[in-house]
Amino acid sequence: MPRRAFLSYQHGDHGRAKGFDLMRRSPHVEAVSSVRHLLKPVDSTDDAYISRRIREQLKYTSVTVVLVGKDTHKSDWVAKEIEWSLGKEEPNGLLAIRIDPDATIPGGLQEYGAEILDWTQPSSIDAFEAAIERAALRAGRGSAIAASVTSGGTSDCGR
Repeated sequence: MPRRAFLSYQHGDHGRAKGFDLMRRSPHVEAVSSVRHLLKPVDSTDDAYISRRIREQLKYTSVTVVLVGKDTHKSDWVAKEIEWSLGKEEPNGLLAIRIDPDATIPGGLQEYGAEILDWTQPSSIDAFEAAIERAALRAGRGSAIAASVTSGGTSDCGR
């Protein structure tokens, strides 16, 4: 079963978030994780309603991938999504993907010690997939699999 990730991003990076999602949906890309998000903007100004919608998308995910652009560190919503991800009954792992070279990493990601990938560095989607898996394992999601891998188990499942 694929790993489920929640995609967090600052509103100004909406176009690149859509591009990230489109890349993963390409028939030429073998993505082993599915991504949940709010790429279609919520038609509301009610913070409580928006919060509920975001939390619904966070359900059943094991990793939160934060696209980090130049203004992401200023976003209250991204900060809340990081907080909610870590506050789940089974906390999500966190992964940051820097989409602007000089972008400041949000405090919540720094405090957690999230792995940070540079959008331009990986040569294939496999690098992103591997980082998503490491984030999930770091959060304790899938520890039985990690134990079998480190103990020399012979599963070719990779999950």
